[in-house]
Amino acid sequence: MNPQDARAIDTFHNLYYSGLPGDGPIYGRTTWMGVPCWKCPLDLWVYQEIVAEVKPDLIVETGTGYGGSALFLAHLLDILGKGQVITIDVAVAAGPYHPRIAYITGSSGDARLVESVLGIRPAETRLVILDSDHAKHHVLQELTLLSPYVTVGSYLIVEDTNVNGHPAWPEFGPGPYEAVEEFLRANADFVVDSSREKFLMTFNPRGFLKRVR
Repeated sequence: MNPQDARAIDTFHNLYYSGLPGDGPIYGRTTWMGVPCWKCPLDLWVYQEIVAEVKPDLIVETGTGYGGSALFLAHLLDILGKGQVITIDVAVAAGPYHPRIAYITGSSGDARLVESVLGIRPAETRLVILDSDHAKHHVLQELTLLSPYVTVGSYLIVEDTNVNGHPAWPEFGPGPYEAVEEFLRANADFVVDSSREKFLMTFNPRGFLKRVR
């Protein structure tokens, strides 16, 4: 990509992320079936493509928020006709009811909780999406704990790698992007799948990690 195109993408990204003056962030005004869903719709379309290809039996989401993304994922699984969403958050979830969604209260950085939720499950195809505390140390904990549960050929998606100047919110400090870079230096089981950034703007640059072995 030439520098001029890269600058244009980054400029639009920052405008979209922050929103027009007085309006606030656009992602904060995005909903799925009436439920707040703080995502970029371009990324949600990519999630749909990944789910259709991988056909997961289980999607693990960390960071429930209002439950809009869990509901979106559950609806994708409805179309597939199989699968469950487990969504983990330190706050007691008050998200929407759906028979495919299980809400778990606790920290996604807690090894005992992760083991109690996932360690007893049968062999299955799993997809993991990280969207909880975005501090680098927490994301690294999640990557370490949850990466072994991702199926070969499936994905570990690290959300909001765009903060800390990649290109959004430059004052954030080390976050998901930096955690991914450190994780990849020590783990050859995953590679960045840049094809998932085909729409040019994504909240998850270098965050679509495919398990290759």
